[in-house]
Amino acid sequence: MNSTTETHAIVATLVPEERRMEILPRYFGRHMIRGEIAVYVAMESLCDTYRGGFWDYIELSNGTFYMAPRMDGPLTISCNGNGYAGEMSCDAAGIVATLFALNAMAWSTEDETFTDLYHRLLDFVPSHPEACEIFAAID
Repeated sequence: MNSTTETHAIVATLVPEERRMEILPRYFGRHMIRGEIAVYVAMESLCDTYRGGFWDYIELSNGTFYMAPRMDGPLTISCNGNGYAGEMSCDAAGIVATLFALNAMAWSTEDETFTDLYHRLLDFVPSHPEACEIFAAID
């Protein structure tokens, strides 16, 4: 690595209760209801035991966010499209569901904002302790 090159770790921060109401409008804009539902639908398709519940919002220092279900984990995740089946934490499963939802939103709205949010979240994955599982699930 060049000595003049700096790398900045992407920092994940749990959104406090008093800021929750601003998160979906900030990232999904006028599509906030569709975006939120897309994450829930993604989790329903990924996890047979998911039946709804409270979700945490996690903001990343690179300008994106993800949602993670607040459940007892680990969760069993199955991706019919690529054959992945395994267990991961609720946090990792939330990243997978959010990536699936952002991808769906990018295609359905043709809004480049969602493509950008997807790639920023993808940039965070290598630093996650369950990066291998996340990449396997989205491959």
